[in-house]
Amino acid sequence: QVHLVESGGGMVHPGGSLRLSCAASGGAVSKYVIGWFRQAPGKEREFVSTISWNGGSIVYGDSVKGRFTISRDSVNNMVYLQMNSLNPEDTAVYYCAAKLTMMNVASSIRYDYWGQGTQVTVSS
Repeated sequence: QVHLVESGGGMVHPGGSLRLSCAASGGAVSKYVIGWFRQAPGKEREFVSTISWNGGSIVYGDSVKGRFTISRDSVNNMVYLQMNSLNPEDTAVYYCAAKLTMMNVASSIRYDYWGQGTQVTVSS
């Protein structure tokens, strides 16, 4: 069983930055792929980014490429999502999730464990 807890959300002006954190615990968590998804009101859950267990493989969704950076601290079982150049379309609840392989990383149904989410609001 893997337990995930997100933090770091909040409100920011357009053009601003935030860093989200995902604390993972339980099981062989260091071997899990960790992904970030987001869901805005009335919209489907959207893939943001995924990082492999050793950080050697990273995938980004098209809407965040060049603005968001995912990273991993395997010693402390933390995954971070640095979000720059935020715009109102980035407003959503952000979730981290865990799975065992790098296959189909953009598909939310492939993830086995989910955190409770953290709200990110981008507004002037």
